[in-house]
Amino acid sequence: MTNPVGNTFVYVTYIRTTPEKLWTALTDAEFNKQYWFGTHQESEWKPGSPWRLVFEDGRTADAGEILEVEANRRLVIRWRNEFRPELREEGYSRCTMELEPLEDAVKLTITHGLEGPGEKFVEAVSGGWPKILSNLKSLLETGEIAFSQAYPANANPHASADTRP
Repeated sequence: MTNPVGNTFVYVTYIRTTPEKLWTALTDAEFNKQYWFGTHQESEWKPGSPWRLVFEDGRTADAGEILEVEANRRLVIRWRNEFRPELREEGYSRCTMELEPLEDAVKLTITHGLEGPGEKFVEAVSGGWPKILSNLKSLLETGEIAFSQAYPANANPHASADTRP
């Protein structure tokens, strides 16, 4: 489910896995690469620690700080795009990932919104998160990803450089 509201994007999915496996998938750099189109996150995953989303070639896509961590339940990141000037200008966003066990699945809710005014960043994440999270769900449930490219090659000439939400 996607729901862009003003300067906030909300995505909810249910994944047949455990909170522990989903947490690892969200925070392990090597696992990230499998479903996040080659990019990965770097952090110590402690409140106050730096956070980066890194392209395959080592460039920083996004950067920020870990605000909250409750392993297997909740992660909050202060997040700013670092490679697209029009998105960087909109400033920091706040991305909250909430994991809630339900029967044999986990409800994953991503709430990603700007701290201030703007709409370009939320438009960008609303195009990125659905494919990333579809890949995550497919990978955890079947062992295979659903999409090999963030954007169709003919739709975005910079697809290899624009692979994050």
